[in-house]
Amino acid sequence: MAHVLQSVVFPLDRDPDLLPLYVDPEVWSTIDEEPVRVSDVAHLADVLGRTRARVPAGTRVSFATYFNAFPASYWQHWTNVRSVRLTVRTEGTATVLVYRSTGGAAQQRIETQDASGDAETVFDIPLTQFSDGGWLWFDIVAGAEDVVLAGGEWTTEQEPARTGKASLGITTFNKPDYCVATLGALADAPEVLELVDRIFIVDQGTQQVAAQEGYADVAGRLGEQLQIVEQPNLGGSGGFARAMHETLQRPESDFIQLLDDDVRIEPESIRRSITFGRFATQPVLVGAHMFDLLNRPRLHAWAEVVDERPFMWRNLFQEEMPHDFRRANIRQTPLLHMRMDADYNGWWMCLIPTEVIREVGLALPAFIKWDDAEFCLRAGEAGYPTVSLPGAALWHVSWIGKDDSIDWQAYFHARNRIVAGLLHSNAPRGGTLIRHSRRVDLKHLMMMQYYPVALRNRALRDVLRGPGHLAENIATAMPEARSLAARFPETVVHRDPTVVMRSRRGRQVFQRLKQHVFDSPTGWRLRLFTAQTLLSHWFHEPDPANVAQPEVEFGKADAHWWRVPLFDSALVSAADGSGKNIYTRDRLLYRRMLRDSVWLHARLRREWPRLQREYRTALPDLVSEESWRTIFGRQS
Repeated sequence: MAHVLQSVVFPLDRDPDLLPLYVDPEVWSTIDEEPVRVSDVAHLADVLGRTRARVPAGTRVSFATYFNAFPASYWQHWTNVRSVRLTVRTEGTATVLVYRSTGGAAQQRIETQDASGDAETVFDIPLTQFSDGGWLWFDIVAGAEDVVLAGGEWTTEQEPARTGKASLGITTFNKPDYCVATLGALADAPEVLELVDRIFIVDQGTQQVAAQEGYADVAGRLGEQLQIVEQPNLGGSGGFARAMHETLQRPESDFIQLLDDDVRIEPESIRRSITFGRFATQPVLVGAHMFDLLNRPRLHAWAEVVDERPFMWRNLFQEEMPHDFRRANIRQTPLLHMRMDADYNGWWMCLIPTEVIREVGLALPAFIKWDDAEFCLRAGEAGYPTVSLPGAALWHVSWIGKDDSIDWQAYFHARNRIVAGLLHSNAPRGGTLIRHSRRVDLKHLMMMQYYPVALRNRALRDVLRGPGHLAENIATAMPEARSLAARFPETVVHRDPTVVMRSRRGRQVFQRLKQHVFDSPTGWRLRLFTAQTLLSHWFHEPDPANVAQPEVEFGKADAHWWRVPLFDSALVSAADGSGKNIYTRDRLLYRRMLRDSVWLHARLRREWPRLQREYRTALPDLVSEESWRTIFGRQS
């Protein structure tokens, strides 16, 4: 029996920006070491359907693209598949060429076949030479007349290691329109629904999904496969823990596929991730990549890791992300040919085998932030790795238009990182985590951002209370953090269109440098700048004129920690461009918060060994089904 591993697909939306993810133009060149399209023969008008596309006469189109190339190295490394069959169906006179690449991005032609009429061209390809990396793909060259690609699949005759279905768990808070759109895309993809047991919508908001326009229709189409679960807002971790819990009650489900709410899906990605999980030689977590929903060819995450010493997440190749597929596709991007191993994958989309949950527990009661990374680290320690699978992705609202390090989420950024470090860091006293955390506080204080420091100090106090606070305040930590904002004037975003916000000395403008290059102080200059700035803020009162009116104005991109502290006050654009915040130096508040931060971090360092024992001992209970049932019952 042939099992479809991956189908050739084309975009669901008539969006020209999406086209580079599915088909690639014929000719590229290089100018100043940058790839440049010489010609563009792939056009939206040539997409004839979900699985059909036209190749214009006399042209060549490559399918060496994110969604239509086959990630051979990942299949060789993680699964029992040792050969694949590529089947290409064409209408018209065509030449089909099959290529492979190596982990070093060397590209080699494997085989060429001619086709005419309504033809089915087959290629059998061994998966034995992709240990370091590499893709497989095909090109189609049209003759004197147009050719239609009528379909294509990558299949195998080998049997999967497991055959159970997956339940989907979508956690949502007041995003009913997104959820209904996701359900509609699933209802239109019967090939995906064949692999799906249940679709759980864990609705934690006040704008109910079931009341959204279009829901009744899509619910009727999905029938018993769809189930709404309503509960109070317990954050992402509470919603996904509920989806895990519900899935564990269903013996038909071997996997839970977690999906965020504010996304647009590519249904083929869901099918691919479930299929990959079935064929994996050992149970693995199958993560998907994230494209920017508002800039759709732009990839934000490929393989993510947690650095041991600072215990901080990042992209494996931080300087190469985000990657824009309009600027360079797979053939033009050597880095993307390497097999990259991840420590974790964001829960915008991640497939988890139920046997892993039964062994290591459910999500940490963290509300938001670090719950996905902590779970993957926990699973990895138990022998279940995470695979971020190329060709499986969705579009998610990116973090470009927001700065959650200075809003109420600062509490969860600080607390959950430290908790995850206590649970999983192998470095003595957390390595440089505590020092880095203290440095974050100093930067906020120098920038006159007192609200996030108040939240971060609260986070440290809660960590020092011990692991019991996680379950105790899961429903209250967020509203308490948000209510604290009223004490800090800098949290107000001034949006009144009738009031023009001006500063005394005008906007500060700086030269634009290359991406990932900053003019920040380093080395001895950094130490001198920090010492001078901390002393200045400690001893000097701001000029009353600069308190009455902001001294200067900064664009968000220019408002760095080494620029803003040089002034008594600053007018700074909000991250989403909707208004402006006013940051004003407050010497008394600065002094109190600096003392608290230094004292709390010193105490955390001193008590780290004890806290580490307490949190690790408590972890099995914190993530158990029994503990979560208590939380669900208490909040219902």
